[in-house]
Amino acid sequence: MTELKQSRSATGSAFNSGDDSLCGFGYTFKKFTGQAPSELATAPLLIDRFTTPLGPMFACASAQGLCLLEFVDRRMLQMEFRDLQRRLKICIVAGENEFIHQAKTQIAEYLAGSRTRFDIALHTPGTEFQNRVWQALRQIDFGNTVSYQQQAEKLGNPKAIRAVATANSMNRVAIIIPCHRVIGKDGKLVGYAGGLERKRWLLQHEARITGKSLLL
Repeated sequence: MTELKQSRSATGSAFNSGDDSLCGFGYTFKKFTGQAPSELATAPLLIDRFTTPLGPMFACASAQGLCLLEFVDRRMLQMEFRDLQRRLKICIVAGENEFIHQAKTQIAEYLAGSRTRFDIALHTPGTEFQNRVWQALRQIDFGNTVSYQQQAEKLGNPKAIRAVATANSMNRVAIIIPCHRVIGKDGKLVGYAGGLERKRWLLQHEARITGKSLLL
């Protein structure tokens, strides 16, 4: 709870208001989410913060699956919280369920080099196109990379490079939906909201495990 209060995100700001959950206040909640608590369903999304070698992360889940997995300093994190609550009409409170527990365990195993695939149920509200892009991301094998151009071509629309890049940037589930495996057409690192140094680390980490040569 103390760590959550220290966050500069919308969630952290809400906790800093002195309440025990994002549902426990009016003005501050509406300021960050665009909705009053009374407009939301009673069943909450749960969120917890945990540490990793790459920095602390938030894991947020519904009763259906993991909704969000992000580094706490991720750009536009407040917008992601607002969008989740708006789409699901559910507020966020501190807590943990089976999906958050699984995320913590499997991310630790991935970063330690003992896991190359994830089997957590995901709950990713978004547009039909966004979900097609996110599903395509999950099909990129561990240790491999693709360009935005290749991703657009796989989706059957080679001209949709910018749309694909935008959908990638809206991915709320870092690492598990591996947008870090998408690079520029020239092989350069581009467009990772968690920071290019983390993207480089993740790709080099996977390259070491698979024995591939990767120059970044």
